[in-house]
Amino acid sequence: MRFFKRYFITGLLIWLPLIATVWVLVTLASTLGALVPSFLSPEALFGVRIPGFELALVLIVILVTGLLFANFIGRAILSRWEALLGRIPLVRSIYNSVKQVSDTLFAPNGQAFREAVLVQYPRQGSWTIAFLTGTPCLEVAGRLKGDYVSVYVPTTPNPTSGFFLMMPRTDVQILDMSVETALKYIVSMGVAAPAAVQRPRHLDPPVPQFIPPESH
Repeated sequence: MRFFKRYFITGLLIWLPLIATVWVLVTLASTLGALVPSFLSPEALFGVRIPGFELALVLIVILVTGLLFANFIGRAILSRWEALLGRIPLVRSIYNSVKQVSDTLFAPNGQAFREAVLVQYPRQGSWTIAFLTGTPCLEVAGRLKGDYVSVYVPTTPNPTSGFFLMMPRTDVQILDMSVETALKYIVSMGVAAPAAVQRPRHLDPPVPQFIPPESH
């Protein structure tokens, strides 16, 4: 039984990441392919089924859209389009929220997840890894006394959900590990520890000091 359990777990650890990766890619391809209308399907255009045609068409449309709206004229048209959507009450809320998140995460000059940091959360003396995302907005910063930064504290093992906190800069310890390494460390619930990370000085035990005996 011990022999079976050992090698079964070993095989499971090999296959599970591969299966999960394939499942995510297949799901993404099918989702993007479903966006193509039926009159643009390969059956309607060529009379035969071409695997991956819908996905390739979606990727081409996204690429061409980026090329068209990357110049001055395209940005002007996009600005007018966004202004039009901003006049529709329900659509405005959804569109602006999604746009802000996508611009933060995927823009070439985006500043999302700048650095991995160490913060005390959810209580004093309990430490967790978070990500530096920026600084508070002007209105919030004006109500805070001191220098504050914005951090995102992800949950484990799903880092896509978490908590947004504004903390004093002095309470945030910058780590040497990269954002990718920190994400792996969080997803593995601390099992996949980084190979070599410099230990923050504030976590080192205090060095005992020699106190000379009192003279009588």
